Amino acid sequence: MIVRPYTVADLPGLLTIQTECFPPPFPPELWWKREQIASHVDRFPAGALCVEDQGALLASATALIIPFVPAHPHHTWEDVADGGYLGTHRDEGNTLYGIDMAVRPAWRGRGLARMLYQARFDLVRRLGLDRFLAGSRLAGWHRHQYLTPEAYAVEVAAGRLVDPVITPQMRAGLRPTAFLPGYIEDVESGHAALLMEWIP
Repeated sequence: MIVRPYTVADLPGLLTIQTECFPPPFPPELWWKREQIASHVDRFPAGALCVEDQGALLASATALIIPFVPAHPHHTWEDVADGGYLGTHRDEGNTLYGIDMAVRPAWRGRGLARMLYQARFDLVRRLGLDRFLAGSRLAGWHRHQYLTPEAYAVEVAAGRLVDPVITPQMRAGLRPTAFLPGYIEDVESGHAALLMEWIP
């Protein structure tokens, strides 16, 4: 398995990843489109990554560079991702921001996400950036709706509950820094996320 930049030619494989990782009730109109993939590759090719094994794409991750002020952490996915077109990318920014990460279900638990995070961490070091950030959806909240999304985030951050997105990120070296209400339109996560940070 190798980590490499993806290109527009990888669109069929990227769509396979999206459809397998984000089935209904996730809105299909939010899966990556050719125009968005082209924009990722054009604006910041170093942040457009995939894991490939013998010609098959198994995972993907997209990131951009933004100016980030730690004293003002609250934002939405739309604020950062420009609807998935990365028009907010700024080469002069201080932070690598991951707007998505997806591993095909049959390949989970084999270290692919960790490979992509390490590639992102290497990019932070190589570009001399201050940090890596990701707004991470509370993917398991819908199973614990006796808690508010914020209370659920506290339990996950403390290690008392396991979340399918945030817990593996913590194992990969990221730490939660802020609760982000209204981060993304996503019923299963209560529309909320945790801001996860890695500092070199």
